[in-house]
Amino acid sequence: MTLRAPEAHRSNALHAGAWWLWALGLATAASRTTNPLLLGLLVGVAGYVVAARRTDAPWARSYGAFVKLGLGVLAIRLVFSVLLGSPIPGTHVLLTLPEVPLPEWARGIRIGGRVTAEQLVFALYDGARLATLLICVGAANALANPSRLLKSLPGALYEAGVAVVVAMTFAPNMVADVARLRTARRLRGRPTGGVKALLQIGLPVLEGALERSVAVAASMDARGYGRTARVPRAVRRVTAVLTLGGLLGVCVGMYGMLTAEGDAYGLPFVAAGLLAALVGLRLGGRRSVRTRYRPDRWGVRAWLVAGSGAAVGGLLAVWDETVLRPGVVPLVAPELPVWPALVILLGLVPAFVAPLAPSPKRLS
Repeated sequence: MTLRAPEAHRSNALHAGAWWLWALGLATAASRTTNPLLLGLLVGVAGYVVAARRTDAPWARSYGAFVKLGLGVLAIRLVFSVLLGSPIPGTHVLLTLPEVPLPEWARGIRIGGRVTAEQLVFALYDGARLATLLICVGAANALANPSRLLKSLPGALYEAGVAVVVAMTFAPNMVADVARLRTARRLRGRPTGGVKALLQIGLPVLEGALERSVAVAASMDARGYGRTARVPRAVRRVTAVLTLGGLLGVCVGMYGMLTAEGDAYGLPFVAAGLLAALVGLRLGGRRSVRTRYRPDRWGVRAWLVAGSGAAVGGLLAVWDETVLRPGVVPLVAPELPVWPALVILLGLVPAFVAPLAPSPKRLS
């Protein structure tokens, strides 16, 4: 069996969940390090895979927005560090801002004052980590088909997923209606700008949105949407406890992984929370009576894509923290650790095994 990447089509499209597991693995690796060289390598790996396997679909254009959002978060983190100070001690004073006197009850908060190179470098490392997390999530949004991801959701989350997809498609449909009506007015020789034209276009747009809502509601009712099977009360209670407890455990674990004091309990809480949530979702799916038409297959390529991201996140999660977090006091230049960098390069596997985007010549 060959693993040479074929051209993507409906029957061999990669499972959307594989892209999300790959991206979450990279994001886990980013949460474990503040080394700007490793974070830059993670961004480069995610960007290369997106460039190699991104399609022309509308959701594939979201990666650039996440990159801009990450850069904005980094800039805001630096500005806050300059204006509000930092608990990081430093000896290399860059400038001194006028300090605003605060009352006694605000002790510990500082506005203005000294700005040191150490605090700026610490803010840069911290902001770069958060920006890398956002970029990894943006890679998953650009590569995973949201409709196929909805089809793969557990039965317990299907109704919420449908609501999210309908809400996300409202704005594109409204923009398309506005463009269609403006074109029609232009062909009739009527003005398309100004307040009067906007008011005349707004009513047909709202009418079209209402008609689509009624049509969607009728089609969902005809397909039995919202109907549930009867399950024992004890099963419903166990399902709620496992799902909510699991999600709470994941939140606690992620908080621990992002803080220096929570390394001991962060990863176990995440693993236990995910296991409990999966069991709860599995039990909750027993209430769903829906069927699936042509479900997506989880094949060898999906295992390779998801496994590469899991390998990157898992190996860096157990790596020595002193190697992944360069010190800022005293201020030293970060070094690129060889073995963690090679581990991050495992994230390039999807660029070679995932199906290729269809070429423009194959439109017939």
